[in-house]
Amino acid sequence: MTAVDRIYQKIKRSRRYVFERKDFDGFASYDQIGRALKQLVKKGELIKLGYGLYTKARINSLTGRPMPTNPGGSDALMREILKMKGVDFEMDNLSLQSLSGESTQIPSSVHYSWNPKQFNRKLVVGNRVLGTSQKTENKAR
Repeated sequence: MTAVDRIYQKIKRSRRYVFERKDFDGFASYDQIGRALKQLVKKGELIKLGYGLYTKARINSLTGRPMPTNPGGSDALMREILKMKGVDFEMDNLSLQSLSGESTQIPSSVHYSWNPKQFNRKLVVGNRVLGTSQKTENKAR
């Protein structure tokens, strides 16, 4: 079984949606894992979110492009990544009220704040960017 097959099986069997490159360390050498992940991104089975971070993907029937499979969308992916990295973060009040059921208004996007010393990567999910561009916003809060 090739490294690509082993990595693909682990991804399909996993309940998680976000993976780090180091999750596949025992499967093959560092370079082979990189090539395997690149192949899976090219096939549309994974989406690269940032340095060493990937998410499960499926092909969108309308656009024909890969999209995250997480049912919570890009905001759920962002929360999963921040929790996985051990970053203490806060969400804006409107988003918290909407998620807890206190408000029926749904925010157009969730705004996060965290200590930039804990996490300073740039993550891209579709047209949503979290990271480098938010550092200045987080310092202002």
